[in-house]
Amino acid sequence: MTNLHTLRINTGKKEQFIDLTRDITHLIKESGISEGVCHIYVPHTTAGVTINEGHDPSVIHDILMHLNKLVPDDGGYTHLEGNSDAHIKAFLAGTEKTVLVSGGEILLGNWQRIFFCEFDGPRQRKVLIRISVQ
Repeated sequence: MTNLHTLRINTGKKEQFIDLTRDITHLIKESGISEGVCHIYVPHTTAGVTINEGHDPSVIHDILMHLNKLVPDDGGYTHLEGNSDAHIKAFLAGTEKTVLVSGGEILLGNWQRIFFCEFDGPRQRKVLIRISVQ
C-alpha cells in the first residue's frame, strides 16, 4: 500500500524554514498505515528539507545565520540567475528525508520537527510525501 501526497507551500521570504510536521502527521494518520516509512521529497533546486530542533525558534535563526556566513549572497558566483547561494544551501540541506512510522505515528525525537527550507523565495513550492508499508 502506497500513498502519494503533494503539499503546496507559498513562501513569504527569501529564506525561511516552514514546519511541516503537523501536515505530515495528519497525512500519516489519514493513510491508515501503521508500520512503514514516510518519504519527504522537495523537487526544487533552491529549496530543501531538514529535520532539526523545533521547540526553540532561535535554533532555526542560528542555522540560517551561519548558512549565510558559509554561503553569502555575494560570493562571486558565476551562475547568471544570481541565486547560486540558494543552490548551494539546498545542496547542503538536501532534498529528501525518510522517517519511520510505527503505531500510526511518525517517529521523531522529542525536539525534532520536519522543516521545508526556502532559500530563494518568495515562491510557490511543493513537497511530495509518500507514505508506504515497509
